[in-house]
Amino acid sequence: MTDSKIDLRFYFITDDGASGLSALKQAEIAVSAGATVVQYRNKCFSPAYLPEVLEIRKLCALNRVAFIVNDDIVLAKAASADGVHLGQKDSDPAMARQILGGQAVIGISVSTRDELERTDTAPCDYIGTGPVFDTGTKKDAKPVIGTKGLADVICRVSLPVVAIGGITAREVQACFKSGAAGAAVISAITRAADPAGAARSFSTACGTSGRQPAACWENEFSLIRRILSQSRVSGELSSRVEIGAGDDAALFKTIKRPVITTDAQREDVHFRRRWQSMDEIGYKAAEIAFSDLAASYASPVALFVNLALPDTLTENDVAKLYTGIGESLSAQGAVLGGGNISSSAELGLDLFAVGEGYPGLFPVRSAARPGYGLYVTGRLGLARAGLDCLVKGDKQFPELIRAFKFPRARFDAAFVLAEHGVKCAMDISDGLAGDAAHIAEASGLTIKLDPASWPVASFLAVYCEKYGKSAVHVMVAGGEDYELLFACSPEVFEAVEKKLPEAFQVGLCISYDGEPVRGIPEGTRGYRHGESG
Repeated sequence: MTDSKIDLRFYFITDDGASGLSALKQAEIAVSAGATVVQYRNKCFSPAYLPEVLEIRKLCALNRVAFIVNDDIVLAKAASADGVHLGQKDSDPAMARQILGGQAVIGISVSTRDELERTDTAPCDYIGTGPVFDTGTKKDAKPVIGTKGLADVICRVSLPVVAIGGITAREVQACFKSGAAGAAVISAITRAADPAGAARSFSTACGTSGRQPAACWENEFSLIRRILSQSRVSGELSSRVEIGAGDDAALFKTIKRPVITTDAQREDVHFRRRWQSMDEIGYKAAEIAFSDLAASYASPVALFVNLALPDTLTENDVAKLYTGIGESLSAQGAVLGGGNISSSAELGLDLFAVGEGYPGLFPVRSAARPGYGLYVTGRLGLARAGLDCLVKGDKQFPELIRAFKFPRARFDAAFVLAEHGVKCAMDISDGLAGDAAHIAEASGLTIKLDPASWPVASFLAVYCEKYGKSAVHVMVAGGEDYELLFACSPEVFEAVEKKLPEAFQVGLCISYDGEPVRGIPEGTRGYRHGESG
């Protein structure tokens, strides 16, 4: 089956014509049985239905099921749906992409080869094709295309295809054998004598498993108790923390050179639960906060985490988030100092990391000098490419996806730089183009980048070839590598390189010539919050 953003196997569509069974109840039955997608379809929608739509969206989010709205882009936006499914006579997919954003899931109905040729599928993530079999659910259904017609559409597109129309549990395998990525179902469940039993049979045919529907977290204090009971989070207090998490404040022992940094992580800005598990989100958030300490040559001591929690998370979700945070704490030899929990519309983490600075040396961006080289401690562009793979649903590059999900605060490299007296350093979070400019502007000079000399990871080269991208563009624009960017004399780098063999030169510092950075490929820049594109 073709890679896709979401698992399309068991695609359930609510039925606005089913008597005695509300759309919410239908969705509960499907989710319990193992549905991987729920599409809300209501041809008579009015604002009175919005509370039910929000409840279905909440149900799906709690159970990690994709929630799609049929036809209505505005409703999809208002309900924070994962995406929208459009018919041939509905809004333009390009408009849906513009309104819902690049990460939304856009589906389009295509019944025949002729319709396919007339349809711009470029903005779409999947195609719904049918009716494959006779259906009475949709009064204006087009002629039946059969599995042969389904296969004909599938062989002509690179997008995953969901079979729709008259499909019961008996026909699912025929659709999959034709190449479908999923099977959509409405009346075979909603109008069955036993909807729950029919849903379970459909789930079995699709190869999905039933689930116990999850409930949202409720009690702040029980959550805190559970978090503190997790051994990898509470742990043994370090020699520099006397009283850690659990009281109103943490008590530190003497820290000679305290270094404190802060970071914020927001859902749908810094991470997406569709792409990352809760422990992955927690681990990455902690490592990102620690990366600022590494860039300051400070040993990590403690981490404080303020959580904003939506009602689409369970208590187990929060526990898994702290499992990931605990893995980072354990790896870096730090402890949880404390934090706070509050309710919110979206998941957010505010993190405060405390470290102890290197004796007699604190690196700054303003310490670069003409004649210095600009260097990085490791490979660039991997996280950016990994993010693109997640956006595309491409699972063929696990090394790239891992680079995005599991960055590493480079304390090992930081202490090598400190030992050699490197006074200018920062971590690469917003891309080489932007971060090199920070150093150039702070130091009052120009940096000439030399992309032609940069080493390119083999799997990054394969990714770029597959998608027709420039490796240099990805390496210059890509953020979230969290390697250290530093400037020093060539003689100092020669000594550093012996202990950091993966480090390499990316540019040269020269006297200011009117531009902070030269050698950036046209149209390339680092990430900036508040700007689109």
